[in-house]
Amino acid sequence: MTLLLPALQSPTGPGASREAARFGALSLTYGELAAASTALAARIADAGRVAVWATPTAETVIAVVAALRAGVPAVPLNPRTGEAELAHILADSEPTAVLAGPDDALPPALEKLRRVTVDARAFERTEDHPAVEADPEAPALIVYTSGTTGPPKGAVLPRRAIAASLDGLEDAWGWTGDDVLVHALPLFHVHGLILGVLGPLRRGGSLRHLGKFSAEGVARELGSGGTMLFGVPTMYHRLAEVLDAQGGGAERGELAKALAGARLLVSGSAALPVHDHERIAATTGRRVIERYGMTETLMNTGIRADGVPRPGTVGPPLTGVELRLVEEDGTVLTEPEAIGEIQVRGPNLFSGYLNRPDATAAAHTADGWFRTGDVGTVDGDGYVTIVGRKATDLIKSGGYKIGAGEIENVLLGHPGVREAAVTGEADPDLGERVVAWVVAADPDSPPRAEELADHVAGQLAPHKRPRTVHFLDALPRNDLGKIMKRSLHAG
Repeated sequence: MTLLLPALQSPTGPGASREAARFGALSLTYGELAAASTALAARIADAGRVAVWATPTAETVIAVVAALRAGVPAVPLNPRTGEAELAHILADSEPTAVLAGPDDALPPALEKLRRVTVDARAFERTEDHPAVEADPEAPALIVYTSGTTGPPKGAVLPRRAIAASLDGLEDAWGWTGDDVLVHALPLFHVHGLILGVLGPLRRGGSLRHLGKFSAEGVARELGSGGTMLFGVPTMYHRLAEVLDAQGGGAERGELAKALAGARLLVSGSAALPVHDHERIAATTGRRVIERYGMTETLMNTGIRADGVPRPGTVGPPLTGVELRLVEEDGTVLTEPEAIGEIQVRGPNLFSGYLNRPDATAAAHTADGWFRTGDVGTVDGDGYVTIVGRKATDLIKSGGYKIGAGEIENVLLGHPGVREAAVTGEADPDLGERVVAWVVAADPDSPPRAEELADHVAGQLAPHKRPRTVHFLDALPRNDLGKIMKRSLHAG
């Protein structure tokens, strides 16, 4: 706790009256959060590991801070997780208790655990006890991966990694205690919980969580003192749609003014299409900046607040992070713009996968680099561009390496396209052919497939044109707005 959240050491210390977090009408000061977490920490001090029913509420914040204070590893649970996946996570992580809000209805899989109720409106006040002086290598959180290649794996995140990533972002973004962060991200994953909750608390700043994302909520909170906005591409796309709306009136004007007044607009968890970058910048004069991270590595790169925003890139490595690109045979690539797998190492890395030494070893090289499975390029200035996942976004067609992301950006620039995803499908002649999955701007009058293929070939190169175009009503997405491309292949 002392390593991670110094502003929460005492319920009565300096700054105790400052707002720490706000969820709707419920606001917690630093003093109240310290008191509530101190009382809860005493109740779970003997727990070997605790699960947190991670709803987007103040109770989740109190629960996670209490676990950090007690030195007890916390396992955030997605309340929308299905029965089979939840059962796997519980069997793998073996928590002895579950922390949940007073009104939370828990599924049967959690009935065998001791339930510890967390109530942000009625918490016990105890004596001012200092937090546990935990080893920096001690596990703070166990966050489960999405499980796209098998059952979800529990990434063990030590206190050291969380501190390193948040301090790297402090350096890159000039993040201070004066910043007020606005977001509506889920609190069971790295983006919303570590960056979006522990980030402002580590700096001594404030969090305003919208509960449910809306353009109106963003405008209201940024317009009343918010300085930073965190979101995923789906959220920024919806904001761009409001800004583009004809006759949007007061809502459009208030949103444009609020976004223009923010110190930082940050997008993560997936690539923000260049088309949405440009639409927001044209209306507000502000550029959205991007960063790149993973559950296992936390934050790797980020556009600096004092740097040059370049749509489509995620900036240079953060302080302390080493990054390199490698070929499939392990050859390190040094030429600018070469495409290769991204590997990283540094204090931001996880300790390993819980109960999976085999998977931990396979994810690292012999000299300690983590294999991200992401493919990208690095330009002469050190800016990283993510091509996509090695398994789904690197298409090898006719002897060429093609990144799905650049084709998606071009498709999204076509006026007849609302959403787009690109995959590679087996082809007896080309090895793989480029396949586009498109949601039309006007479902009753979609563009012709040939028109879209020619549009791509005209802006990129003939070999990057989609050979097949599928039209869908919507693209499959997960809770963080990422397109689930394996579902497209399956469909």
